[in-house]
Amino acid sequence: MTATASAKSPSGTATSIFEVLGSFTLFVSVYVAIFLGASFAGNAAGLPYPQWAALIAVVAATAFTIRAMEGGRWQLGVFVAPRIAAIDFLLGVAFAAVLIAVADVLIVATTTLRHARGSGLATVELVAVFIPAAVHEELAFRGYLFQKMRIWNRSAAIAISSVIFAALHVGNRGITAVAIVNLVLAGVLLALAYERYERLWFPMGIHLAWNLLSGPVLGYGVSGYAARATLFHTVGGGPAWVTGGVFGIEGSAWMALVELGGIFLLRRRLKGMQ
Repeated sequence: MTATASAKSPSGTATSIFEVLGSFTLFVSVYVAIFLGASFAGNAAGLPYPQWAALIAVVAATAFTIRAMEGGRWQLGVFVAPRIAAIDFLLGVAFAAVLIAVADVLIVATTTLRHARGSGLATVELVAVFIPAAVHEELAFRGYLFQKMRIWNRSAAIAISSVIFAALHVGNRGITAVAIVNLVLAGVLLALAYERYERLWFPMGIHLAWNLLSGPVLGYGVSGYAARATLFHTVGGGPAWVTGGVFGIEGSAWMALVELGGIFLLRRRLKGMQ
């Protein structure tokens, strides 16, 4: 869709840039208020993980903004038949598995980095950190705000959401210029994954599998976060721009090539649908 003064939303009303900005302002305000409250409650209860506070905040902000701005009518791409959701999600898992496997093989082939047996998966960490983090980021960056913006201008929605997605990771441990580029590419790839079916289950599957396979399974960092227990851990090494360094596999230059390949495949499938 090309940029226009206004376009039609799923509720059938005109969407202008001013309505997009209004939705953004309301969404962020509710999100911040709920996140601060939930984080305070979690800290008071002795819960060390903020990921669930963030997930609660994005769900509340999404629901409130849709109610206020759309009269409660919006096809978010979450509430679909279980069979469709499962198929989309598993396709996303498979897609991410291929991308991570290719990047890992390239890193191992060009450095002395290897994988050794680890201590196993930490189930509590999977539930407390990785699952809510992936769902939260998809709702935040490919959910209502992205969908609202893409009605006005799809290219701008993909570009802006991808840059913001990368920018919010800049403070993470081990961040590098290569990692920032890869995060922007990851944002584009996940946005195109939403475009594939206009549902969130496919990008959710990609995002969750991506994080789980690179971190708790293979032992890389996940955007600078080091899992407490992993099936394998990395030994040996190489230049940080090749291995990803402390930031993890997303900091590798090989990952940029892999993500570009994934973007190419998704764009080709999208063109085939048109």
